[in-house]
Amino acid sequence: MPPKNNPMRLNKLQLKALTIMQAYAETEHGVPDEETDGEKTITMPAPHGDHFHVGESVVFLKDATGLINQGVWVALERKGLIKPLVFPTVCTLTSAGLSYDTGVGASILHRPHH
Repeated sequence: MPPKNNPMRLNKLQLKALTIMQAYAETEHGVPDEETDGEKTITMPAPHGDHFHVGESVVFLKDATGLINQGVWVALERKGLIKPLVFPTVCTLTSAGLSYDTGVGASILHRPHH
């Protein structure tokens, strides 16, 4: 469900894709861009089966369809949240993209309960 405060009016696919990209940025798949302040370039590995791992989280493919939807990438780029490099695996998250509160992380990033 979209957050109550969604100033850029992202749809569900865009929110989920951005959430997963933000999570990748916090792992070894996210590399700070030394030429810009606050941006990170991420490389997303191919999923396997019905899920994939993002750090310590598990994401189900049903929640990640926006990652392979070029329209989602175009919308996120138009709103200044990402800079696509190689669709659908490599992009740079802008500082706005990294800090955007999607509000859906808890529902799609499943973490172990220890």
